[in-house]
Amino acid sequence: MKPLIVLIIAFGIALVAIKIGWHRYDFALAARIAMSVMLLFTSLGHFMFRKGMEMMIPGFIPFKPALVYLTGFFEIIAAIALLVPRLQEVTGWLLIVFFLLMLPANINAAIKHVDHEKGTYEGKGIKYLWFRVPLQALFITWVYLNAVQV
Repeated sequence: MKPLIVLIIAFGIALVAIKIGWHRYDFALAARIAMSVMLLFTSLGHFMFRKGMEMMIPGFIPFKPALVYLTGFFEIIAAIALLVPRLQEVTGWLLIVFFLLMLPANINAAIKHVDHEKGTYEGKGIKYLWFRVPLQALFITWVYLNAVQV
């Protein structure tokens, strides 16, 4: 829920700032800025809640601590690259793949009731997928429409 709130608020602020600065609306740029802000926000979790993030990863995947840090760094790099015109399309495609690859971790976390912030198995559970799966679809669509298809 928090990433969605960050995405929407950042989009609104970016849209207003672009209108004030350039006297026009640029929805795609505002959307890329919002996604960048959201990615920076979610990357924090990879460093602040590493243990809980490791718990989300399916058991058969090795090197969990390194993978958590690596994906956090990827989100930071993608947040920056999304705002570089020459890199936005390739970054968009990489983010789409990234979001698809993250879905099994989110499903695993829901099945195991992982609370990634507390690092416990007392999370929301399967009901959370009714929110998370559409959210992943929204992120994928958002990136596709505003970074790949621009």
